[in-house]
Amino acid sequence: MTQLRWGIIGTGAIGRHFAKALAASGKNTLTAVASRTRASADKFAEKFECMPFGSYQEILDSSEVDIVYVATPHPQHAEWAIKAARAGKHVLCEKPLGLNQAEAMAIFDAAEQHGVFAMEAFMYRCHPQTEKVASLIADGAIGEPRLVEASFGFNAPFDAESRLFSADLGGGGIMDVGCYPVSFSRLVAGVAEGRRYANPTSVTGTVHLGQSGVDEWAAATLAFDSGLIAQVSTSVSVTLPSDVKIYGSAGQIHVPHPWHPVLPDQDSAMFALSRAGQDIETIKVPVDRDLFTIEADCVADAISAGKKECAQMAWSDTLGNLQTLDAWRQTGHFTFPIERPGAGAPPYSGMPLSVSSSEMMPARSLPHIQKPVSRLVMGCDNQETMPQAAAMFDAFFESGGTCFDTAFIYGRGIMEKLLGHWHKARDVRNDIHIIGKGAHSPDCYPHIISKQLDKSLNRLQTDYVDLYFLHRDNLDVPVGEFVDALNKEVSDGRIKSFGGSNWSQARIDEANAYATKQGLQGFDLVSNNFSLARMENPVWPGCIAASDDPFRTWLEGNEVALFCWSSQARGFFTDRAGPDIRDDPELVNAWYSDANFERRRRAYKLAEELGVEAVHIALAYVMAQKFEPFALIGPRSLSEMRSSFRALSVALTPDQIAWLDPRSDEK
Repeated sequence: MTQLRWGIIGTGAIGRHFAKALAASGKNTLTAVASRTRASADKFAEKFECMPFGSYQEILDSSEVDIVYVATPHPQHAEWAIKAARAGKHVLCEKPLGLNQAEAMAIFDAAEQHGVFAMEAFMYRCHPQTEKVASLIADGAIGEPRLVEASFGFNAPFDAESRLFSADLGGGGIMDVGCYPVSFSRLVAGVAEGRRYANPTSVTGTVHLGQSGVDEWAAATLAFDSGLIAQVSTSVSVTLPSDVKIYGSAGQIHVPHPWHPVLPDQDSAMFALSRAGQDIETIKVPVDRDLFTIEADCVADAISAGKKECAQMAWSDTLGNLQTLDAWRQTGHFTFPIERPGAGAPPYSGMPLSVSSSEMMPARSLPHIQKPVSRLVMGCDNQETMPQAAAMFDAFFESGGTCFDTAFIYGRGIMEKLLGHWHKARDVRNDIHIIGKGAHSPDCYPHIISKQLDKSLNRLQTDYVDLYFLHRDNLDVPVGEFVDALNKEVSDGRIKSFGGSNWSQARIDEANAYATKQGLQGFDLVSNNFSLARMENPVWPGCIAASDDPFRTWLEGNEVALFCWSSQARGFFTDRAGPDIRDDPELVNAWYSDANFERRRRAYKLAEELGVEAVHIALAYVMAQKFEPFALIGPRSLSEMRSSFRALSVALTPDQIAWLDPRSDEK
């Protein structure tokens, strides 16, 4: 195999360790190094005999580099890993891959979009000792694993300038070394469940924040489905054992050196296995290479095999680990300054947003709205933190998405606030369309509209919303009173176009007849459920669907635009649903019926024929309707969002559309 040509970004201690490791590998070679200063790069290059670059971008532009090792401070990991992926370079990035799960998600998304390998550099996960521990547990050497004690900590003198104690540099114990015991605990929990890793069902932690605002010591308890409990601890100000103990029903394993398994004067890793009634057994794992060399060779093997990730440190494993670290920090009320709403953090790529693929996003003009509105609409009800919202909103915008759906009640205002901070930080308010909703039951009255809109606009940091929906209808209120109240907001410039969410066609007709008679603006919009699966029972009280034949006919004959919520039937066309899967009462209540399962069966059959997934067929069906609806999507991850985008390339024929939705008299 041709040797993999490496470039190292960052000339610190970890970069030097990795350079030495590459020199001992027959599968890899160090080609270049990049630093923020040419002098530092020159010094490093002279020692390790490679090309120096005086900027990180230069190494990404080099045709002599196949893969980069990102060894910068933590807050720069996402930027340079994403830039590397966009430059077509494979990526090995030091742990933690990102400051939070959202950053890691953005890195893997970039790798997926650009077809390159990416991995978080948890070198111990590639080591034979780790594999041996896992295999012993899997073979039942200690019985049922029940408790893990894992720590990694040291006592460093306080230095406000050190990255360890700098909140701006992602300092503290949890992110620097606490990620290791969490990772090992999740590995053991996974083996206990017959998998490579498992994520905890609960995280309860305590964090001591020091004078510089970072966690100087912290501990947490992780609980898993199997019943296993892990107690993890970390520190940059307290010396800890930095070992792992695994207690089972029939024995225990003590790993004294889990993170750097082989001591300088040894040629084997060693750990202890204790079983009831037997002498303590020392398990030796011979090793012929350095810890970092083993890691680099694992990467080279994966890339040679055409893989985008390593089994030893899969993308989903990294995301689960960072999700656990996020939860640990959350229990200690510890966030980094750059993660906070209002911090004005730039996109994770470090580059201004740009629409790179607008041709894939269909759009449609609407009355009173100057620019066409994207027909896929980002639901802003699943993002609870600024990092998560930024990752999702950035990617949606750069894919040509312009429309963002919010509501006064979503997340008690959190969702509106996050969208407001995002568009202000990105300076894209004039490039997007914001949907606002208010007057939800039991507050569905005309006089409530203005009061709630005051708060929504303040949260959204804007003077107006482009599209406004009454979130519910109140049949006890004459429809003209709603029309009058909405027109007052139009005349004040606070909304442009309006309509009703969960309104019947009869009430909309009545509202528009009143508006015409009074010379006022009428309802241009309706937001009801519409999907290939028809809603059997309301998801929530007061919900109305637009899927029946009379409503469809009405939509085709009117100028009112439909914004479909639950356009993919809330996961009905994924493996979350099935006749024998009934663990989601909401899904069962709303969508389970013989007719819908027949639609689901047909969607799966057509998906197999077209080489896509059933959920793509379901969304393509919605987008193919004659009245050109707008589809609200609620992705919780970038991979889910990309999946929705793939539906846009599915062009269904009229016969396929008709076949997917059989009537009750068809078989």
